[in-house]
Amino acid sequence: MKFGPMKPQRRNRLLLVLFVVLAAASAVGLALSALNENMNLFYSPGQITAGEAPTGVVIRAGGMVVAGSVLRATESLRVDFVISDLQGADVNVSFTGILPDLFREGQGVIARGILGRDGNFVAEEVLAKHDETYMPPELVDVLPDSHNDPETFKGGTRQ
Repeated sequence: MKFGPMKPQRRNRLLLVLFVVLAAASAVGLALSALNENMNLFYSPGQITAGEAPTGVVIRAGGMVVAGSVLRATESLRVDFVISDLQGADVNVSFTGILPDLFREGQGVIARGILGRDGNFVAEEVLAKHDETYMPPELVDVLPDSHNDPETFKGGTRQ
């Protein structure tokens, strides 16, 4: 069977199909890339201290603010505090900015920021729970049921 030269109409259709396939593939690739860059994974203090959390990448960390750990700078908006999972894992958090009104010691928080190689978490945003009974969904599985007992989160260690 001998094949002759391709007819112009058939060649144009083939080029159009190839163009549509390449355009669709590049659109899917760009969409996946954008979704990957905007993904914020949640890590508990236990996972962070165990080395499971990546460094230099924006992540979310959540836990209870340890009583007596909040240190406010006198001449800036910098606040340093410790979050704990109430199971012995503590993470130092630094935040520069205005904290939510509901932020206080013994409350659950979720901080979005970057974990440094030294294990300190530099937060870009801090979210606090909004009433006595609410617990962020990410923290429900991480923290024990004793999160309402003020004695539980006293005595956290500062690294």
